[in-house]
Amino acid sequence: MSTDKKRVQFRAPDRLIDRADALAAVLGEDRTDVLVTALREYLQDAAHDDALVQEIAAAYYDDEITFDQLKALVGAEEAANLRVLKQQLDEDFIDEVADA
Repeated sequence: MSTDKKRVQFRAPDRLIDRADALAAVLGEDRTDVLVTALREYLQDAAHDDALVQEIAAAYYDDEITFDQLKALVGAEEAANLRVLKQQLDEDFIDEVADA
């Protein structure tokens, strides 16, 4: 995993931040560690949610996200499979249009 870091700011409900702070105190960590862990786990779970992976794939097929973004979301192997499928779909579309 990359050690490069990017500063981000966001607004969240007070209660959510209070809960993160309480958990950080229990774990002896700071809020950032708790939030980064939560975000990492959420993104990891999302990569295994079939419905969400279909949405991610659709975004890739529609050129809304890049291959690198796709790979970051679903992993290298799944991204490679989706790239091959996109190429096949594009070739099928070209063949279909050519035959019309």
